[in-house]
Amino acid sequence: MSASKSSSPSPQQDLFPIREVVRLTGIHPVTLRAWERRYALIVPTRTESGHRLYCMEDVERVRNIMAWIERGVAVSKIGDLLAKHNQPASEPVQASGEYEAWQLRVLQAVEGFSERELERHYGQLFALYSPLAVFTEVLLPVWQRLLIAQEQYGKRSQWLMLDTFLRGRVLQRLQLGRRGEVIQVLLCAPAGQSHELEWLLAGLALQEAGVTVQLLSAEQPLAELALVCARVKPQVAVVFAQKPFATDWLDKPLEKLNMALDCELGLAGAGAELAEARLQALGIACLGAQWHSLAQRTQRWLQEQLDT
Repeated sequence: MSASKSSSPSPQQDLFPIREVVRLTGIHPVTLRAWERRYALIVPTRTESGHRLYCMEDVERVRNIMAWIERGVAVSKIGDLLAKHNQPASEPVQASGEYEAWQLRVLQAVEGFSERELERHYGQLFALYSPLAVFTEVLLPVWQRLLIAQEQYGKRSQWLMLDTFLRGRVLQRLQLGRRGEVIQVLLCAPAGQSHELEWLLAGLALQEAGVTVQLLSAEQPLAELALVCARVKPQVAVVFAQKPFATDWLDKPLEKLNMALDCELGLAGAGAELAEARLQALGIACLGAQWHSLAQRTQRWLQEQLDT
């Protein structure tokens, strides 16, 4: 079967028919075709007879799209988000095969509901790779794959097991790395705006980068954030939200919160990125959607506060 290229996968890549993409991701083929025709989110290779073929990068892109939709992002806005986050890999490309092998090991441990095996793989991963690589290249892809497949029998239980395990381990790393210094960043996640693991990882990224951070509850009411900041006295308060903010909150309530704080306010996560224009109008920092880039952006922001 020869293929004409409407996209350009490398010659070494395997190509899959649409039924295999459906099997790997759980997406309905009608939905996949609609994403291609209406939004050009996926551009498969075509055979001479017109059949669609997809590479593994397309499969991962489908999973990313499904993850954004799970967060409540409209399909029409996902193209811009994907383009923005098409970052170079954090580790050498030659390691990608190793990461896929580790993803499979972790997935098999979760499918067997074996916390012992999961713990063993977790320890081995941290002995081999940086914390950023462990989470971004191995653990979170498995977590995300199970998250978007929760309607399938057994996947909800598998996701809950992995999510509980990872939240416990990240909390442990946060507690062990705590410093008794003045708080630079107060990090909170409003109720229902993100999964707790993503918020915890944002805190871990800050801490690993040397930022002194205090995390509030995952159910923090934003109306009381000014009260907490008045007691803790951080340099900046960061609200982390992976889901889009309600339009009415981006109007008066956000402006009121910003004026009530006696420190700088920044928003992070996909919710912040989708509201970037509004944040700029209010003079509020937009720290991007990715938890692992939050530390670098926040450090630059903290330095700017010191320089002004």
